[in-house]
Amino acid sequence: MRKLVTIQQVAALKPIEGADFIELAVIMGWQCVVKKGEVAAGDFCAYLEGDSFLPIDERFEFLRKSSYRNNEYMDDGSGEKGKGLRIKTATLRGEISQGLAMPVSMFPEIESPALGMDVTEALGVRKWEVAEYTGSAGRAIGQKPFGIPTTDETRLQSMLDFLDAFKGQPYYITTKLDGTSCTIYSFEGKVGVCGRNEEYAEDIATCGMWKWVIESGLKDRLLAAGVDVALQGEFCGAGIQKNRLKLKDPNFFLFDVVFLGGGKMRKGGLNELLSYSKNLAIDMVPVEEVGAEFDYTLEDLLEKARGKYDSGLDKEGIGVRTQESGHNHAINHKMSFKVLNNDFLKKEKD
Repeated sequence: MRKLVTIQQVAALKPIEGADFIELAVIMGWQCVVKKGEVAAGDFCAYLEGDSFLPIDERFEFLRKSSYRNNEYMDDGSGEKGKGLRIKTATLRGEISQGLAMPVSMFPEIESPALGMDVTEALGVRKWEVAEYTGSAGRAIGQKPFGIPTTDETRLQSMLDFLDAFKGQPYYITTKLDGTSCTIYSFEGKVGVCGRNEEYAEDIATCGMWKWVIESGLKDRLLAAGVDVALQGEFCGAGIQKNRLKLKDPNFFLFDVVFLGGGKMRKGGLNELLSYSKNLAIDMVPVEEVGAEFDYTLEDLLEKARGKYDSGLDKEGIGVRTQESGHNHAINHKMSFKVLNNDFLKKEKD
């Protein structure tokens, strides 16, 4: 589960021009607007990342006017679980504010706060979720099988240790596309289609993903290849999110190959990704750069994340990975992360 709320240290405070009552707090690689005097450099705080969905609580009431949501998709049928406050990127006095920082003293339920502590569950915070898109899923028949991993990526600003872990490593950078997560698997002669978490019944009338898999011929090609593999990517097109690519027809863009055979699941590297894209005749997410030695700063990558799709609209950002897939034990994380485009975040709407 994503660590949405953690105990972090305020690295620095910066003034906001023309603002008498607010200032910027720098936390990890993020910056967020705080009330003047509420926190000081070096203080511990509860840092709530973007996409946090906060419960109704008197301590968060100052957010109600801008952040209150009643999300039926997240409700459990009680009529109350869908009500809360959504944290998202905002712009205040011309400054981008990414997340929310609040003094630890406001949360007595946090016992013995320590740097990096995950307090998401303790504060009753959930990840903001919306339905993938109307008509895309059809009928769910169960959870994504075989332990196939979710496709979520950690933002660099939440884990600056990536910069040291990646330094000197062969790497590649891809464009982050604005669509919905899709996994297409082939295992022991069966092809299946999944969204972020659930597998869907094969029905081209109700499931847009299945319709594409069959009509594109990918199902037949996978069965003919006889491979035990999961293809993970972004499903994009009209009616999906805001279709910032301005695609007339839906399409699947590959960014991960997960091998399922032999009793041990493993993720493929760049060369295997390119090979499967070519041999199965499916598009990959655009590769912007391939390099022999990673040597980027946070500021460099924030600049690289800027730019536009061919449609002329702001791209969502970039993904950064080592050429050989792997897990770094020093940071306890897979060797991949994302950097979102701040221009995209500023313009993002509900």
